[in-house]
Amino acid sequence: QEPLVESGGGSVQAGSPLTLSCVGSGLPSSTTCMAWFRQAPGKEREGVASLYGGDGSTRYTDSVKGRFTISQDNAKRTLNLQMNNLQPEDSAIYYCAAVSLPFAGSKICGQVGLSPDRFNTWGQGTQVTASS
Repeated sequence: QEPLVESGGGSVQAGSPLTLSCVGSGLPSSTTCMAWFRQAPGKEREGVASLYGGDGSTRYTDSVKGRFTISQDNAKRTLNLQMNNLQPEDSAIYYCAAVSLPFAGSKICGQVGLSPDRFNTWGQGTQVTASS
């Protein structure tokens, strides 16, 4: 599968919003688990949010619940991450990822959607920096 391409990163003041987008062949897809990950310097890559294309079910890591929203735009064929009230601790390189899950996809995506080792297609990442 071709790599994914992220866009929308940048530098903002703490408390500001930012929206990331991801495009790639075959996205969005009703049998694909799609997710956003992030990696800050010196830290491991962590799952931020995941979405299963078949039913739109989502999962978020605790630190972003209520502030970030993952969504798919079928008309524009993008996976988006709306980030509100960004904080300095959100600063990282954000990656888009996908994996095909044609069987029991919703359940499996919900279980493993925040685990980077379960995804086989990645983007190059986009930098997000929030300054206080």
